[in-house]
Amino acid sequence: MHHEQAADDSERRSPAFFNKLTASVPGVIFTYWLSADGLEHRYPYVSGQVMRLFGIEPAELQASADVIFSIIHPEDAEGVRDSIHESAAKLTPWQYRARLRLPSGEYQWFEANSEAERQSDGSTLWYGQFHNIHHYKTLEQTLRESEAEFSFHAGFQHLIARLSTEFINLQFGSIDECINELLKAIGEFFSVDRAYLYEFSDDYRVMTNTHEWARAGVPALIETQQAVPISDFRWWHDQIDAMVQHNRVVFIPDVAGLPAEAVAEKALLEEQGVSSMFCVPVKVRGRVAGFFGVDSLRQRGWREDQADLLIIVSGLLSGALERYRLEQELLNQSIRDPLTGLHNRRYLMPRLFEMLGRAARDQESFAVALFDIDHFKQINDEFGHLAGDFVLTEFARLLGMQVRTTDVVARFGGEEFVVAFVLEEADNVASLVGRILQSVRGHDFLFEGAAMDVTVSAGIAGVVDLPSVPLTPEPVIGKADQHLYLAKQAGRDCFVDASGVCRL
Repeated sequence: MHHEQAADDSERRSPAFFNKLTASVPGVIFTYWLSADGLEHRYPYVSGQVMRLFGIEPAELQASADVIFSIIHPEDAEGVRDSIHESAAKLTPWQYRARLRLPSGEYQWFEANSEAERQSDGSTLWYGQFHNIHHYKTLEQTLRESEAEFSFHAGFQHLIARLSTEFINLQFGSIDECINELLKAIGEFFSVDRAYLYEFSDDYRVMTNTHEWARAGVPALIETQQAVPISDFRWWHDQIDAMVQHNRVVFIPDVAGLPAEAVAEKALLEEQGVSSMFCVPVKVRGRVAGFFGVDSLRQRGWREDQADLLIIVSGLLSGALERYRLEQELLNQSIRDPLTGLHNRRYLMPRLFEMLGRAARDQESFAVALFDIDHFKQINDEFGHLAGDFVLTEFARLLGMQVRTTDVVARFGGEEFVVAFVLEEADNVASLVGRILQSVRGHDFLFEGAAMDVTVSAGIAGVVDLPSVPLTPEPVIGKADQHLYLAKQAGRDCFVDASGVCRL
């Protein structure tokens, strides 16, 4: 079992695995390394898209980055090198736009964004991605043909650049905030009355409004647009099909002019006060996952290139959502225990630091309970390691059923588990832990027909049990560990807290 798990872990860390994860990302994901003296450079990792875009084998770039630098447009090459050395010197994010030569001989614009990190040997390593922005550059050229258009386009590009930077620097847990900011910015820029994002169910039968911005004085609709059956609106269902199958933009210039078969859609839109609207598909990993849209509550003239501009916004959303989901998958693999599915120490420790910060700053109380499965080695010896794994996963499941959404549950290692309880004034940790012990004692652990007698011991330490709020979690965990030891010394199947042994 351990050999198979090790093989699985090895596979998840292999280049082939990361290539699978990045295969659906439109741009190139990379790590770029520059030696301390600036004489050597290479790409320790580069996704397979580099072969599709430029006909360059990733293995070539892992040996030397010279081949990618050889296809940079001569007018851009010096600026690229200068920006890299400046980023290395100041350890600032590297962001640059340059033209690269495609296998056809044509040059197209690409944009790179990455974060710099100094290595112990003085070299610099960047983590980032670059993607094709030629469509944006072509649009920019077109708009510049008219002086009147230049001001508008410059503002739009500035807006997209700002929003793009926010998405590039997206922090864990802030995707919703960034999407809401985008909808607000786009809504105000185009002077519409609503801007929104909808998500489709996997079977395209239901759509849900996940984010919405509404101009001051305009009623929000998001609460009424949850899990809406698309089949209830036949004409709209056809528009969704066109969006999904052919990537088409839905444009309704005048709701009053909708066809007769759209009577239900017309009634709903008129009830919502919508006069005209645009909806643009949003793709995630090549699949239309939803749509981005804007509404106007009054008759208005739309720009001829309005659909193109909104497609750019949709592309920005698509790229952000793709990156976010990829990062979520990678993050989940790094912070989850592969056997039980619970979080691991890598996730637990930052959460405990956060709790300590709130305890010191806001006097928010919390307690840590350290659980240990009694006689676990005996279970493995008597029933086998597969039975031991079964006990671990069953206990993890029971923990998940007993704790609250505000609590943090993690596998600490081996047969030890931690629950960090966020406490309100009326909460009783002893009662919460006792309930967990009783749930284990009353659970039937049956593995391949064999019944196993399973109990757990626990040690509890509250932050209030310490002389003062510590700077790190170790003192709290250490106190819980001491209490766990006393629980085992007391005969197991019990818990110990500051008041002593408790056997329910």
